[in-house]
Amino acid sequence: MFTSLARPATGTICICLFFAVVMTVAGLAPKAVGPLLGIAGTLGLLVLAYRHLVGFSVAWLLLAGMSLEMTINDLAGPSTYTATIAAVKVAQLLLAALCVLRYGPLFDVCNPAGAYLVIFIVGLCHGLHPGLTVVDSVRSLAGSVAPFAFCLSRPPRVWADAIIRATCWLPVISLVGGLILYVTDQRPLFVESGGWRLAGLGHPAFLAGVCLAAVYACLIRVYRGQGRGGLILLGANLTILVLTGARAPLAYGVFVTMIAFAVIRSPNLQGRRRWLPLLCAATLLPLVGLLDHTLSGIRLFNLLASNDTTDLSGRDLLWPPFEAAAEQSYWFGWGLGAGNVIIPPESEVAQQLKTWAAHNEYLRMEVEGGQVGRALLVIAFAAWAVVRTARLPQAERHIIRLIFIAFAAHAVTDNVLISTPASVLFTFIAAVFVGGDGNGAQTWRSRLPKPATVA
Repeated sequence: MFTSLARPATGTICICLFFAVVMTVAGLAPKAVGPLLGIAGTLGLLVLAYRHLVGFSVAWLLLAGMSLEMTINDLAGPSTYTATIAAVKVAQLLLAALCVLRYGPLFDVCNPAGAYLVIFIVGLCHGLHPGLTVVDSVRSLAGSVAPFAFCLSRPPRVWADAIIRATCWLPVISLVGGLILYVTDQRPLFVESGGWRLAGLGHPAFLAGVCLAAVYACLIRVYRGQGRGGLILLGANLTILVLTGARAPLAYGVFVTMIAFAVIRSPNLQGRRRWLPLLCAATLLPLVGLLDHTLSGIRLFNLLASNDTTDLSGRDLLWPPFEAAAEQSYWFGWGLGAGNVIIPPESEVAQQLKTWAAHNEYLRMEVEGGQVGRALLVIAFAAWAVVRTARLPQAERHIIRLIFIAFAAHAVTDNVLISTPASVLFTFIAAVFVGGDGNGAQTWRSRLPKPATVA
């Protein structure tokens, strides 16, 4: 008698077919084997990411938060800088697309990505800047919408909790990684720029942007009842932010933190825990004043000791060309991506300041979208902050709206939308928004002692 054979698993069949195709191609067209294996490897990685989206999303966030474009640039040369940023943004878009496929799409009508799309279309219709090509504008569109891509899906709470937790640890990881490279004599941990500035694995300004997101993430976790550990990590991130020497990010981080602890209440955060950071800050300020001259080697304290309020980012040289370009196309601008071509990279200003970005997002968007495009983007951000936070718990709603206010002020003097820290910040924001979308059960629990029940 013949026994019936069990049907092979679908995965086994696919593997056999794949090897059959590879051997066939190897026999008929050997030069095509390499590209075929590359495509197969990419598809296999996407399938693996689809099955383990939480782990891959956290891994991507860690890589983005470490600003590896700076490290790779120093170790492998300037040619890798743009490619690394592009890889980070493409990976974010792919992971966001997988989140949409697995968890379902979300019709986020106020998402700023929509405003960028409108500015892109209007730019093509109205006419692009002479130094900007359509391909460059498309590339700028992808880079502009990437930070907001995760907000177009409905991830579960386990995804959101993992993202928020990872965001809290990003500055510490960057510091440890930078310390390892420093000890092995591969890359300096501090750079000199008006005083010593902590760079970590990236650049002090980029590390400061990541620190801001980490401070906000710690604040959310503290208000969710994460206890003493959350406060300690919050203090560590603020200390790293001080060492970066970035004045504006530090000011906004302290502003949001202090206002939250002083005003915003939560049943998960007892009054004494809210007032403890405020008392610590009040105690440390006089001590910092006494040690001001001792710590003057650090950039922030050096500036405080010298009472230096001058512009250290060269905005007096960067802004005039952008203002002139904006005036030449007042209403509709020069197209998305035009902000990258106003100051040529080989110009004297760019060579002197090592940057050709505007250091003012409102001015950059005026160049790219004109008065109409800039107004549309500002309205989209304001509506997004109101609509997406409406269903959050009261404390988190107030904190996130406070973060958006600080972000709007920060955009006057820094590039807060086009750098990789923007991807980190808005991925964290997307994770917080999950709490208002009703996706999955709440997985965090307050560590505060429960009040005694009355018999």
